[in-house]
Amino acid sequence: MWITARGLFGRRRFLLLLPLPVLVIALAVLCRWLGVAPGNWAQPVLIALGLAVVLPVVALIVGTGVLGSEIDDGTIVHVLSKPLPRWQIVLPKLVVAFGVTTLTVAVPLYVAGVLAESVRLGLALAAASAAGALAYSALFVALSLVTRRPVLLGLVYVLIWEGLLGNIVSGTQVLSVQQYVVTFADRMAATTLFDGQVSVTVSVIMTAVIAVAFTGLAIDRLRSFSVAGETS
Repeated sequence: MWITARGLFGRRRFLLLLPLPVLVIALAVLCRWLGVAPGNWAQPVLIALGLAVVLPVVALIVGTGVLGSEIDDGTIVHVLSKPLPRWQIVLPKLVVAFGVTTLTVAVPLYVAGVLAESVRLGLALAAASAAGALAYSALFVALSLVTRRPVLLGLVYVLIWEGLLGNIVSGTQVLSVQQYVVTFADRMAATTLFDGQVSVTVSVIMTAVIAVAFTGLAIDRLRSFSVAGETS
């Protein structure tokens, strides 16, 4: 875990994590300073930007980086040469991806939620983003082991499936992590600022299924890697 965290923070791609969370706080502070009613800016800033863009993009950058970067530069060879079960390699990296994503997203959303309405809304957004970070991290870590273009496919899922189809075809919302996160935030905050479209039961079950299934896929996929870092 320490090696993964040090490698992640030492790469230039980590700098890509900073602008979006800062933008969320800056917009919330600006709207509060200008006296704009929360009903006019909470939805676009907290949901459309915070939960629908910042959360998945940060998770994508971090999740595809904890293992994907080692595969790209060949250092995965040193990891695979150790006599360790593959789950002992995947799980620590997933924990790091989850922790970094949660910290990076939950803090600005908590601040923005407090500025918008209350501490309860801030805590709800932080908790919901943590649940989303778990599902997204498992998905994107697995994606980095399944394809050589994980960032591209991740963006297709976030922008096309969740962003476009999720707002047009209601049936796709059942397979959208974004919708689960919005439902969690809505139910925990009990606010009228936004409304979840998926039931809490479905959101809980599907978040758990995605986290477990894609973690299992990542472990299984890593087992197929040879010492040269290529899949058999």
